[in-house]
Order: sequence, then structure tokens, then C-alpha cells
Amino acid sequence: MSAEELRLELDELRQLEGLAKRPRIQSLLANEIRNVEAKLAKATAPAPEPQAAASAPARPVLNYVTLGSFSWDQDNEKIRIYVFLEGVEQEKVETSFKPMSVDIKFHDVKGKNYRCAIPKLNKEIVPEKCKVVVKPTKVVVTLWKASKGNWLDLCFKEDKFKPSMDKEKDPMSGIMDLMKVNVFSWLTSSSFCDHSVTCCMHSPVQNMYEEGDEDMKRTIAKAWSDSRSGKTTDSLSGLR
Repeated sequence: MSAEELRLELDELRQLEGLAKRPRIQSLLANEIRNVEAKLAKATAPAPEPQAAASAPARPVLNYVTLGSFSWDQDNEKIRIYVFLEGVEQEKVETSFKPMSVDIKFHDVKGKNYRCAIPKLNKEIVPEKCKVVVKPTKVVVTLWKASKGNWLDLCFKEDKFKPSMDKEKDPMSGIMDLMKVNVFSWLTSSSFCDHSVTCCMHSPVQNMYEEGDEDMKRTIAKAWSDSRSGKTTDSLSGLR
């Protein structure tokens, strides 16, 4: 029932109360008037303002001391990492094992937080089988290998001798760079010039090699190749 209808009902009840003569009727009307007044008060009461949701307390930023020194060994199936740290509690160790990475955090160790992380392992591991065991003077981390065998190292390392697979690079550029270095070395050698290195490095022949077209460079390179093979023909006689 709306507030307006309650007001109309209350007015009518009060009119009836004024007309009633018998005490029992007057008592019944008085009780009903009180009930309607309570309903009207509730209907017209202002709605309570919604309370602002309590914001979750900001999580404090934790600082970690990086543990860069540890030892490890292995067998055919697993890797064991030994972190020598005292005062570690098992329930305060946070681990993150992934197929190619390990991240272990030790919280509240004598008032400090420590972290031991390997962002890229040498080979894949089985995360669900890995575990951390806390001992009095050290922590043992066991990593299960995804495939049996020996690891040459714990961390992944790029092969420095692996050839570049850059498709856009000219496959002959490496050879030409080597040729250029060797030709320059020959141009500065005593077999070609009796002057000082400084003089030869600024010689007209070198300038011709750097600024010349492909035919000029091939001629100079051929002269270098002939001198390397012991031929006596001076291919650069016309260039000096």
C-alpha cells in the first residue's frame, strides 16, 4: 500500500473514532489507527544511504634479496639445487615451477625475504613433480626432468657458434666481409707496399676498393688471391 493510500485510510479511521460511542469500538479503532500510523511512518521514512564498500587493504610491496649463489647436482632423472640458507620455514616458502623456469621465494627469514629464480632452464622439467624441502641449514629443491639424460648446464645458454638464420641477410655478405678484411690486411703488408701502415691504410688502392664498383673490387680481390696462392702476376700494376 502506498503512503497516500495509508494517509486516506488513517483519516477515515480517525473520523470513525470520533463517531464511535461504545468503548470496545473505540479501542478497536484506536489500535487500528496505531497500526496504520506505524505503516505510514515506515513508508515515508528516508531510505538509508548505502554504505561504501570497504576497500581491501593494499598489499604491501615486498623486497627480496636475490640468491645468486647455490650448488646443484643431477642424476639421470632429476636435478637437485642446494640453497644454503638458515632460518627458513616450510610454510613461508612460495614456489612457482614452470616447464622452463623456476621461481622460489623465502619469506620472513630473520626479517628478510629471499628469492632464488632461474628464468630459463637448460631443458624442460615436470612442474607437478618438483618440490622444495627445508632443512636446518639449507633448502633442497628437486626438479624432475621431462626427459631422462644429462644436462650440460642448469641454465639455458645461447650457442655462440650457431649460424644466424636471418633470412634477410645476404648469405654472401659474411664471405665478402672476410674477403674485405683479408684484402685490407694484404694492402697494409710489406708484400704490397714498403711504406708505413698508416700510409697504406690511406693508400689510393684502398680508396679504390672502398669506393669502386663491383668489377674494381673483384680485380683487387683477385690480386689478393693470386698473392696468397704464390702467383707472381701483379694484377694491380695498372692501379698503382
